[in-house]
Amino acid sequence: MREIHVIGLASDGKFIVCADSSGEKFRLPADEKLRAAARGDAARLGQIEIEMDSLMRPREIQARIRSGASIEQVAKESGMPASKIERYAHPVLLERSRAAELAQQGHPVRPDGPAVMTLLEIVTQAFRGRGHTMESAEWDAWRDEDGHWIAQLTWPAGRHTNTAHWRFQPDAHGGSVTPLDDAASELVDPDFGRQLRGLAPVAAVQDAPSQQTLDDYYGVDSDSDREDAAVLDAAAAPRPTEAGDDHAETDDTSDADRTDTTPDRDPRPKPAPAHPAAKDKRGKPSMPSWEDVLLGVRSNGR
Repeated sequence: MREIHVIGLASDGKFIVCADSSGEKFRLPADEKLRAAARGDAARLGQIEIEMDSLMRPREIQARIRSGASIEQVAKESGMPASKIERYAHPVLLERSRAAELAQQGHPVRPDGPAVMTLLEIVTQAFRGRGHTMESAEWDAWRDEDGHWIAQLTWPAGRHTNTAHWRFQPDAHGGSVTPLDDAASELVDPDFGRQLRGLAPVAAVQDAPSQQTLDDYYGVDSDSDREDAAVLDAAAAPRPTEAGDDHAETDDTSDADRTDTTPDRDPRPKPAPAHPAAKDKRGKPSMPSWEDVLLGVRSNGR
């Protein structure tokens, strides 16, 4: 480290001229830091160094605001008063607000192509279907590291705050917006705001006998036995009496004789009496043919 000595003060009074042993001259700014160092005020010297290191140029302030930072954040980072930051941030905030308005008029990009409706129209429709209101939502926009505009939508949902982000690409047709997260994708999904379709209740069939009741009535235990019982019941049903039928029987019972006074009579219809029939190898009654069922011929030939 070379030693220098003070020669004098510059003509403008802003610098102190110094020189080393070889005669080479130097100059030092006559500022508050030099005066604090000359006084030996170490506390003031350290405070001045912190303030100088935290100071940001106007271009740096605007770059931070344009990238999404708030005035309070920049003031905290730089150590500068918020009033001084606001002077440089105001035009950039207007730029961000305009970009957010343009993004709302953009068309969301879907897997099948750009949507016909604008982002604002689709989001409003989705909010209405989900019980939200656009009055409580806030729009914002900023530029990312690649220089693209990012649109942000924030809205409250209960005790939480939801956010959705899209990348906005302006063009002559209103621009396009591409979802960047799940919340943004759900809002532009055509099915997001659609109400769920309910199912109409099926009316219960009244007075319909259950299959269990029929099985108990016929005493069947399997599907094959159930088919056999149905055919046997059809074959055992009496034929209607026709005029001139030689086998027609005359009912001479009077109305008084038909009156049944038995109190414990079973109201269910009783099956027709079974006729002796041949049995197959399994020991079950043989099934009549369809001709016998249609013509009413008994299995014993009568």
